[in-house]
Amino acid sequence: MAAPIATYRLQLSAALTFDDAAKLVPYLQSLGISHLYASPFLKARAGSTHGYDIVDHNQINPEFGGEAGLARLSQVLAEAEIGLILDFVPNHMGVGFADNGWWLDVLEWGQKSPYAAAFDIDWDLLPHRHGGGVLLPILGTPYGHALENGEIVLRYAADEGSFSAWYYDHRLPIRPDRYGEMLRMIVNAAGAGNVPAGRRLLELAARHRDPRAPARADAPAFKAALAAVAGGADVVERGIHVYRPLVRDPDSALPLHRLLERQHYRVAHWRLAGSEINYRRFFDINSLAGLRMEDLETFRRVHALVARLIADNKLQGLRLDHIDGLWDPIQYFRRLQRLIRAAQGASRREFYVVVEKILARGERMPELSGVAGTTGYEWLNVISRVLVDADGLEPLDRFRREATDNPRPFRQILERAKGRVLDNLLSSEFTVLVRLLARIAAGHYRTRDFTIARLEAALRLFILEFPVYRTYIAAAGPSPEDRATIDRTIAAARARWFGPDIEIFDFLRGTLTLDLVAPGRAGYSSARVRRFAFKVQQFTGPMMAKSLEDTAFYRYHRLLALNEVGGEPDSSGLTARDFHALMQARADDAPHGLTATATHDTKRGEDARMRVLAIAELTDDWMTAVTKWRELNAPLAGQAGDLRVPSLGLEYMLYQTLVGAWPLNGVDASFVDRMETYAIKAAREGKVETSWINPDEAYEAGVKRFLRRMLNRAESAEFMESFAALAQRTALLGALNSLSQLTLKATMPGVPDFYQGTELWDLSLVDPDNRRPVDFSARAAALHELGTAPDWAALAAAWPDGRIKLALTRQLIALRSAHVALFAEGTYRPLDVRGRHRDHVVSFARIADRDAVLVAVGRLFAPFTQGGRRWPLAQDWDAELVLQDFSSVRDALAQARTWPQAEVPLGPLFGPLPVAILRATPIRRGTPRRAVESAGEPAVTG
Repeated sequence: MAAPIATYRLQLSAALTFDDAAKLVPYLQSLGISHLYASPFLKARAGSTHGYDIVDHNQINPEFGGEAGLARLSQVLAEAEIGLILDFVPNHMGVGFADNGWWLDVLEWGQKSPYAAAFDIDWDLLPHRHGGGVLLPILGTPYGHALENGEIVLRYAADEGSFSAWYYDHRLPIRPDRYGEMLRMIVNAAGAGNVPAGRRLLELAARHRDPRAPARADAPAFKAALAAVAGGADVVERGIHVYRPLVRDPDSALPLHRLLERQHYRVAHWRLAGSEINYRRFFDINSLAGLRMEDLETFRRVHALVARLIADNKLQGLRLDHIDGLWDPIQYFRRLQRLIRAAQGASRREFYVVVEKILARGERMPELSGVAGTTGYEWLNVISRVLVDADGLEPLDRFRREATDNPRPFRQILERAKGRVLDNLLSSEFTVLVRLLARIAAGHYRTRDFTIARLEAALRLFILEFPVYRTYIAAAGPSPEDRATIDRTIAAARARWFGPDIEIFDFLRGTLTLDLVAPGRAGYSSARVRRFAFKVQQFTGPMMAKSLEDTAFYRYHRLLALNEVGGEPDSSGLTARDFHALMQARADDAPHGLTATATHDTKRGEDARMRVLAIAELTDDWMTAVTKWRELNAPLAGQAGDLRVPSLGLEYMLYQTLVGAWPLNGVDASFVDRMETYAIKAAREGKVETSWINPDEAYEAGVKRFLRRMLNRAESAEFMESFAALAQRTALLGALNSLSQLTLKATMPGVPDFYQGTELWDLSLVDPDNRRPVDFSARAAALHELGTAPDWAALAAAWPDGRIKLALTRQLIALRSAHVALFAEGTYRPLDVRGRHRDHVVSFARIADRDAVLVAVGRLFAPFTQGGRRWPLAQDWDAELVLQDFSSVRDALAQARTWPQAEVPLGPLFGPLPVAILRATPIRRGTPRRAVESAGEPAVTG
């Protein structure tokens, strides 16, 4: 597997097409990027801004330029020797509307559709349908209202000879075995039984009196015959009113209702999705339906185009989206590796694969065939934790408890969030699991007395206590790690049980681990037990994501910089020793996975996060300032019923968010608009005063009003002045943190991933804010002006413009390009730092044979900046970097400097930067330093 030198993520869209991306290749080449990492570019729903709602896995998105556009981009990338990595979505497809041919076929033909096996539908859970059906929660009003008000309309496509019901843009194909009765009613209503076109339509209807006909194989010919009837469309148009309800005549809705009741689906109000939906979704999004990659034919169909792109050498890597949604990820990646090898044929080129996988603290990456690692969320959080001032976290937590309306510890906040998600957003999926478990229990005399209510209560406790996103149990059973996770969770759930039937947890554990159907065990259905265990694994990932990332993160406000995807908001800081231990383990286990500091899914931009991180270094000043701001802004708060607007928690969250995003050149209307969008999203995600399901319009209007008044200098001059003063300090500290973050990302084990535009300061907020257009021309011009030997002192003096970050980015990628083997396969060794400020430095070496790169990054900068009031100076630092194991030490960022001594003062080492990068030759143990210098490069003195 070839590890990229550095990847660059581009968000393709109709506004950033393949040809636009091709024009950026020279800039990416100048930056040193080895692989373009593209957002999904298979055909998605028209106008999609993210590409994850794919409607055809075997077509290149025409909005981006289609096959021809991709070919042009591929040619430009090949000439620049830049690889292409595709963000591929195997877990789900966009459904609803009228653009997914597979989904429409399933609606038309039900389980007879060749694509029925592709979608994860529990057909037998929809009652009163012969052969089952699928619930479609697409209506904006209750079904009866939509029907009687004529919002559901039956239409005839004369060119296709087909009937469909339409609800606005949603197409609902009518099953062809109902066409016969429909045609008779329509011809009679049109009074056309004696005209040639009417007689011909009745003849076709007579052929299909059997409700089982026409067979699928006959349907195309039958529809073609309908379309070919001369004057047939006119007859249908005159008579189709029989299926169109009349105003103030409820009985007139019955024909259409009866027709809809005989379909392979049931249309329903969107609110039913929370409790009745019977197809697996991506999280709680009704318009994204889960795919069954465990079905081999579905796997082949979904990957056909990708296989061709690999065979044509247009793809050099894949990023697999949401692998926790797959039925059996271990099986999936074995199949994927076979597909890649088959597509490459005899060439067997190196191919890079990473997965979107969120690991909990201490959780190891499951062993997946051919996978280099994750997309790097865990390392984003490790970097934040080593840069945060751990001593500031406890005072900030005390202040949170005093200043907000939610003083609970994070564990309780998360559990309440899980309860809300179980009861609302994912209630349907949980209900399916409970029914499956009850059916298993009823199938054996030992467990049939477990009632469905008790099974539901036990499973609920298990889900509430489950600590990770999912386990990876395969048909052979659980790994030791997965068994240990289940055992710990069962024990925690059992400890909270007050019922008499405590043995219910033994049954639940046996089901989840597949022990109930292990060799030598009899009495339970193996198929049912496996189905339950695997579906629980598919459920816990979305459950954790919706509860943790999309709810609890917006309720717990100790320090928002730690409320990040893949992180734990109540986690502690890391010492340098802790960091080194994690890096040494990563160098051994997953040295080729990505290291991200910003993605399309992060909660805030990477530099906004570093600004917020600085609050922990200024806790006293922060708490004093927030107290003052609360008093100043109290008159701006309002009421919405019994609710304070905004809530104390949301107000505190907004202050931290403003710290991260505050523009140093002044607040304008666009910034206020961005903050309003963020505030409403944050409030809805928190699901306390308002939510996506039940938005409180009065509360949300009050939040917007509060923000507009607070950010209006004419009305809030004293607040604006006070806030700007503190924001200037956190911005400087944040910039220093950001340069350390960037250096760690580029030099620690792993592959650095750069999100579009973040080579300058990234002060964006959560999506959609982080998907705004990027000014690439300005970045390219700035990079050209910087040259190859940046003036670091001048860049530090002008740090607000972000060019210092751009220059350091290029230098670090160039370093990786010059030491490919070292960064791909080299070892990781901590370096000693001595002196009073040793805890303010993280230093390590990357070593491969006789090649070494030494890294030192500063942290906790407040003491060296007068609390964020000036850039640090060389004389501020009282520490030395110990280099006794290295010779020929020279500065990689300023080639003129060399360091012959064994201990180097940190201040001169850093210079105007808060980081240092050195090249050196390792001294082998037992070999005197002077001997190594004389045998290798000459030692430079003075």
